[in-house]
Amino acid sequence: MRCFGLLVALCVAACQPAENRVKAENYDAFWLWAGVVPQPVLDRAHTIYILQGEIRGNGPSKIVTLRPGTPAVRHANIWIVYRVETINWGADILPKIRADAARWKAAGNEVVGVQIDFDAATRGLKDYAIFLARVRSALPKDLKLGITGLLDWSAQGDSADLNQLAGVVDEVVLQTYQGRHTIAGYENYLQSLDRLNVPYRIGLVQNGEWTAPDSLKHDPQFKGYVVFLLNPA
Repeated sequence: MRCFGLLVALCVAACQPAENRVKAENYDAFWLWAGVVPQPVLDRAHTIYILQGEIRGNGPSKIVTLRPGTPAVRHANIWIVYRVETINWGADILPKIRADAARWKAAGNEVVGVQIDFDAATRGLKDYAIFLARVRSALPKDLKLGITGLLDWSAQGDSADLNQLAGVVDEVVLQTYQGRHTIAGYENYLQSLDRLNVPYRIGLVQNGEWTAPDSLKHDPQFKGYVVFLLNPA
């Protein structure tokens, strides 16, 4: 039975139209996560979101560096990314983020912003916006602030809470995937994107499923895509 199940899964994957698969070479913005081997598409990227570390723990929280060296990228805009487990930050977190950004800039990288990768619950968006405003005020004026977002935000989030993000963050990258796979029914969530009054990108996973809704091309807030690169399975 296990062999039969595997055969069925392979057949389903083979039947997916190739044109609906996310091919990294068709895009120009990428996430590069810790442990993921750089791919040739990065050599012509316009924007790269590079994971620097994780902010862990609740008392006290701390930054755990996941990238031992400083990147040296000369051809692309760079966002320095932090994967966040808690927004209960100690007093030393923001100074460390500023120091990381300064070090990356000193190495010749075009660091344009800091991205916070935090899975904020939809019901907690109001508190998250307050936290982000504090982060924004502590960053240098020449750095943008970006966040990742959940598909559920646009569909279930309170409009007033969503609009609190406007003016605080420069962009939201909405993730259409979990792990290595596209979220089933992603197209249903995207029908509510007009409620998100913030510049946004769509986050895709390499080799995942994706069919762009027609509404995206008419939405002035839509700024493009970011592809999460994967190591070969």
